[in-house]
Amino acid sequence: METRSLSSSHHRTSPYKVGVPPKQKLWKEFSATLRETFFSDDPLRSFKDQPSSRKLILGIQAVFPIFEWGRSYTLAKFKGDLIAGLTIASLCIPQDIGYAKLANLAPQYGLYSSFVPPLVYAFMGSSRDIAIGPVAVVSLLLGTLLQNEIDPTENAYEYRRLAFTATFFAGVTQATLGILRLGFLIDFLSHAAIVGFMGGAAITIALQQLKGFLGIVNFTKNTDIISVMQSVVSSAHHGWNLPTIFIGSTFLVFLLVAKYIGKKNKKFFWVAAIAPLISVILSTFFVYITHAEKKGVQIVKHIEKGLNRPSVSELYFSGDYVLKGARIGVVAGIIALTEAVAIGRTFATMKDYQIDGNKEMVALGAMNIAGSMTSCYVATGSFSRSAVNFMAGCQTAISNIVMSIVVLLALLFITPLFKYTPNAILSSIIISAVIGLIDYDAAILIWKIDKFDFIACMGAFFGVVFASVEIGLLIAIVISFAKLLLQVTRPRTALLGKIPRTNVYRNIQQYPEATKVPGVLIIRVDSAIYFSNSNYIRERILRWLADEEEQLKADGLPQVQVLIVEMSPVTDIDTSGIHALEELHRSLERKSIELVLANPGPVVMDKLYASKLANLIGEDKIFLTVADAVQTCVPKFTDEV
Repeated sequence: METRSLSSSHHRTSPYKVGVPPKQKLWKEFSATLRETFFSDDPLRSFKDQPSSRKLILGIQAVFPIFEWGRSYTLAKFKGDLIAGLTIASLCIPQDIGYAKLANLAPQYGLYSSFVPPLVYAFMGSSRDIAIGPVAVVSLLLGTLLQNEIDPTENAYEYRRLAFTATFFAGVTQATLGILRLGFLIDFLSHAAIVGFMGGAAITIALQQLKGFLGIVNFTKNTDIISVMQSVVSSAHHGWNLPTIFIGSTFLVFLLVAKYIGKKNKKFFWVAAIAPLISVILSTFFVYITHAEKKGVQIVKHIEKGLNRPSVSELYFSGDYVLKGARIGVVAGIIALTEAVAIGRTFATMKDYQIDGNKEMVALGAMNIAGSMTSCYVATGSFSRSAVNFMAGCQTAISNIVMSIVVLLALLFITPLFKYTPNAILSSIIISAVIGLIDYDAAILIWKIDKFDFIACMGAFFGVVFASVEIGLLIAIVISFAKLLLQVTRPRTALLGKIPRTNVYRNIQQYPEATKVPGVLIIRVDSAIYFSNSNYIRERILRWLADEEEQLKADGLPQVQVLIVEMSPVTDIDTSGIHALEELHRSLERKSIELVLANPGPVVMDKLYASKLANLIGEDKIFLTVADAVQTCVPKFTDEV
């Protein structure tokens, strides 16, 4: 029974002819490609066949999603959002004061940035879980780039104006990417590069906190590890303050223990969330009753009370600082966008809902534009706060509104209470927060999966740690693009063999038991064939052929008579690719070797016929499968069992 089925499987039948797609009209083909590239989600689908009044409502809901999901909002959802909002507010207030210092701005600007931007995002964003506000990496990046242009101590007003200008251009960049549906551009920064950049930035941020943690007055403005450690060591004898070290180390241990408890048992997430605020309250009270500020403990001093001031008039729209603000804003905006989109996608996957990437970009851009006009600096989604928001049971973006209201109340009533807050506690809070950005597991996984990715990861990491944030970012981008170019220009090819007792042909490196067909060389091309790689693919196929012929000659076996190119992975081909196949065909003709193509896709088939290459090779030399090609070109082989 088995013998009959096996012989019937080898029964010669006419191979199924490869389909040639009908020729499309130029405009239809162009519009389909354009729609798939920029409008794959078909944003106008819901507007079709709708009356004008309905289209207006749908348009408002598209820009402000809160008017869509808000109709089904319930008291039960509000309870979850209220608890989550209060929890993240207790975390964000001390963090914001510390992050503002990272950006070389007065503490109130960190609080401002957790008031206006979250309100705007709540109305325009599509993520239910993301918590908006200043973050450590963007604050450090902004502070580093800004202080290269203006000294924040000697020219505080101009520095602040440039910060608002950079925030404005960060928002414009984000909104433009969303409106033009160019969000795919941020995907060019690979995951590995982001892991390395974030880890390096976390270490750099932690090192910067040694100034406040140790009570050092004269500290380097450079961010690289060598400069920082030199500054720390040189000030060891006379610059360190023991009461400051005591306060900082005590509460750092407390914060890390609270974080461990929250991580170990998800029910106690709130312990880690409120630990920073408790630390601020206790340390402030301790400094106040002991007058530790008189013993050299540096304190926050004055935090301006009241609402955000309008800052439209402070933005640079002319002069030398416009281009500088735009350059800094574009960099900060893209990094902030990358972080926010990554957070949004992560939590959306965990809760099994979809976020609209382009809407997210527009929402983030709008909130930063509004923020730049209300004394805020660049805000985005925060990893730590979003995780707390998620674990606290948030249901919608209303949790951001609750957080904003709490921050507003803090600005109106309690900012004077932070006067005696020691800088050491802010440093401890930042150190405990950024430790989570160092993802050891991700780095180990990257090493196991892709060594080139690991090089990108480590390049970004060491660039940030040993040079600067912008150098590390530049290295991350360069290596990411280098990997992309390498994959495009040097695609993989594989030698195929027949799996025993089947008609399946697979890579002989992956399946050592696969056997070569006598007189036939089967090569698979694992990429589209474009101008960037067409010559390489042609030369690589000829090298495969030369190596095979040399081996056959050495073994005294018949030479190759047929070369089959398996083209199922070839999704597209351009003029250069067609030309490369023509040259390959001519080279093989001179060697009396037939060129056969197997399983070209519809786009490739269309171009083979349009270029007349199908006629040159011969329509009878294009097959649906490798098995069909072998069966037709080498009939003797198909008779063997």
